[in-house]
Amino acid sequence: MTLSSAHRSALSDQVISALRAQIASGEWPVGSRIPTEAELVEQLGVARNTVREAVRALAHNGLLDIRQGSGTYVVATSELAGVMHRRFADADPGHVGELRAALEASAARLAAVRRTEADLKQLDALLDKREAAWESRDVGRFVEADANFHLAVVAASHNEVLTDVYADLGTVMRAFLRVDVGEELVPEAHMDHHRLLAAIRAGDPETAGHEAASYTRGWGCGMRMAAQR
Repeated sequence: MTLSSAHRSALSDQVISALRAQIASGEWPVGSRIPTEAELVEQLGVARNTVREAVRALAHNGLLDIRQGSGTYVVATSELAGVMHRRFADADPGHVGELRAALEASAARLAAVRRTEADLKQLDALLDKREAAWESRDVGRFVEADANFHLAVVAASHNEVLTDVYADLGTVMRAFLRVDVGEELVPEAHMDHHRLLAAIRAGDPETAGHEAASYTRGWGCGMRMAAQR
């Protein structure tokens, strides 16, 4: 490798790290379009080819999706999330639901034992947002609010490995949940999450685990019914 090619490679790695940081921090959330190539060149102060190489690398790793004529969009928050998104895109919804139930039940039990006052404060706020989103009847807003609440429950377990794995599966589960919810929020489909939060607050791991698992038992049924119609 020549000196110039080594320099280009190092610079490309720096740009990849910078773009990955924007994604991981949530500044560029999943589903959003990232700045144009020209805008990134100006922001980062590097050559167009370097930006293009970095974007292609992140697209290859599953974080970005380059759509001709539309732009480049964030599809995952990490390389592992990108792999999971591709691997489970066609998975049985019921199987994904069972995995979600297992992870969330385990996390809820741990959260009931390990949660802090800061965790409870955040969960209170996120549950309020979830309820407000439901009342708004905006499906996209509700799915996001519901996912954020459940992620906070998992984070309250204070198990970093469990939290990272769950977060990396988030893109997959949001996609399935969005389809399962359907085009509108109907009253009979509402699931009250106050009992889960109450169990975590009370330090009751058995009830917390039971409540978390109960929310996902029927998950995926709506998708199967839609597929059969």
